[in-house]
Amino acid sequence: MTAESADKRHTDDNPRAIRRARVTAQGIVQGVGFRPFVYRLATELNLAGWVNNSTAGVTIELEGPAGGIDTFIRRLNAEKPAPALIKSQQVAWLEPAGYSVFTVRESDPSGEKTALVLPDIATCPDCLREITDPADRRFRYPFTNCTNCGPRYSIIESLPYDRANTTMKIFPMCPHCRREYEDPANRRFHAQPNACPVCGPHIELWDKANGTIAERDDALPQAAAAILEGKILALKGLGGFQLLAHAGNEDAVRELRLHKAREEKPFALMVPNLESARQICELAGLEEQILSSSEAPIVLVKRKHGDIISPSVAPSNPYLGIMLPYTPLHHLLMAELNIPVIATSGNLTDEPICIDEREAIARLGDIADLFLVHNRPIARQVDDSVVRVVLDDVQVVRNARGYAPSPLSQPRPDRPTLAVGAHLKNSIAVGGGNFAFLSQHIGDLETARAYDSMVRTADSLAHIYDFRPEIIACDLHPDYLSTRYAQSLGLPIIPVQHHYAHVLACLADNEIDGPVLGVSWDGTGYGPDDSVWGGEFLRVDADGFTRVGHFRTFKLPGGEKAISEPCRSAMGLLYEIYGDSLSEMDSIHPRKAIDEHEAAIIQTMLKRNINSPITSSAGRLFDAVASLIGVCHHNRFEGQAAMMLEWAIDRTALDEKYPFRIMDQTRPFCFDWEDTIRAIMADINRTVPVGLI
Repeated sequence: MTAESADKRHTDDNPRAIRRARVTAQGIVQGVGFRPFVYRLATELNLAGWVNNSTAGVTIELEGPAGGIDTFIRRLNAEKPAPALIKSQQVAWLEPAGYSVFTVRESDPSGEKTALVLPDIATCPDCLREITDPADRRFRYPFTNCTNCGPRYSIIESLPYDRANTTMKIFPMCPHCRREYEDPANRRFHAQPNACPVCGPHIELWDKANGTIAERDDALPQAAAAILEGKILALKGLGGFQLLAHAGNEDAVRELRLHKAREEKPFALMVPNLESARQICELAGLEEQILSSSEAPIVLVKRKHGDIISPSVAPSNPYLGIMLPYTPLHHLLMAELNIPVIATSGNLTDEPICIDEREAIARLGDIADLFLVHNRPIARQVDDSVVRVVLDDVQVVRNARGYAPSPLSQPRPDRPTLAVGAHLKNSIAVGGGNFAFLSQHIGDLETARAYDSMVRTADSLAHIYDFRPEIIACDLHPDYLSTRYAQSLGLPIIPVQHHYAHVLACLADNEIDGPVLGVSWDGTGYGPDDSVWGGEFLRVDADGFTRVGHFRTFKLPGGEKAISEPCRSAMGLLYEIYGDSLSEMDSIHPRKAIDEHEAAIIQTMLKRNINSPITSSAGRLFDAVASLIGVCHHNRFEGQAAMMLEWAIDRTALDEKYPFRIMDQTRPFCFDWEDTIRAIMADINRTVPVGLI
């Protein structure tokens, strides 16, 4: 029975009659101060009974006047703590049991594990005030938290969310913290990571040889001084290590790029406060709101001219990715520095971030000069989330800290299913019955460590939810590492076409059903016809999808090599239009980007169909145009050519457009870009400005 039907039930009842109700709330109701809120509300209404955490959510029993119970049910959702989210609420009416007081009971570990695990939450204003107050016992304590903030997903090991099921179990609470934890009137009532300088984790500053330089509060100023001197600091943060460097020191930034093997991909920045962000970026109201939110992601924003940031932080990029401090440790360190710093993932390119301090010494020893570590174990790697505001809407570019694990609200599979994702920007999901959860961003499966990270994440989510998959969903591409992992499990497999999956993700994101026309413009994905798809128009309904249209295809000389070399895409595109006469086009930008010998090889590959798969990819089309107009011939990171094409746009000419044709005599129809490319070539010959093209 729902809360609404419960209200109706008592319309004609005596509101003073003693009743008992069991309320089951599911959603984000653990680790957000929900039980203390329930305790205070029940006590205020003079109701007896109890509340506890269960593997499914929170269970509440209320006994007292029917009118009081109805009021409780109405106020439960309206007044719940801000981070809480009630996805479902059931009410069952029982015979009175004779309760005399309201209590918080021990958690119930039995039953199906479907409670939503809360993401990690940025430091709340109350905790921030405490760590900056010399009179407070948590003054300058880097692991201060309460029910309104602090670590959640990065420390939980299993459900229900109790301290014994987190990595904080190795830190017994001191008497003072225990009193806070057990006091319903205290904001740390049942705050599972509750700690203080007496009983909680502490920080240490290490050198590369694992030697301790400083401990506890002495470590912070020395770490800050090293950054100001131009050194690189590896910081053990919330969900893994970060590499920190002075964002205004060009030598330090170049050193970080060299040793991290990251040629041009932009670095993220952490700034001390919102005012610092305003000094270097053009911030709109929604962007400021997101930066200051409890999720505290990296936000992509327009940079100001003449800022103090080193050019090598984001080469030729009009945007910066910035974030505010989101843990007490970050707040304290940034207060010591009072400058923007690079805060990039603690890894080598294409590897997962480090979460263990000794692993970090081994893997990051050639990058970092010093290591600021702590002794609170991290249960799983959780990178920083990345978002961007587009048309006054928040677009999550990387789903991780503050957002993951994300509950999916579309219909669930009937049988327990593990979805293992694709090769690039991998994440996994588990679902079955009444739940489905999307993991944090794992990354590109380009290395053995990245693959191992995916496997560990799958095992971790399975352990939290006591989940045993019966079906595995994977990408249709037979050679993806995620697909091979799916095949290795010995369970029934459902291969899903890459671009069909993109459209289904859009349906889930917007909580709508088909039929729809899904437009999926992508880099590359394996098509059922063994070609490389990427510019697709798919009709999607309950029975699957139909490819109703696609971009005109062209050859990719060198196959996957063309992904990193847009000049190859351009050569394939032009060959589709001009054929063998391409060999006479010596003055075009793509030909200038490669030597004469390589150009001859590429033309031979195209002519003889040697390692030149055909593609309908919109991503490769953008790459080709970027090379044609001389913007980018080699991708130093994924999507660079398309990004540089976007940055080059002359915003005064947005009403202009190139011609194109839709060839619809047959199905699927063909979106033909030949007229577009010919018009671009004509504009290039007329030296029309790149921004207009």
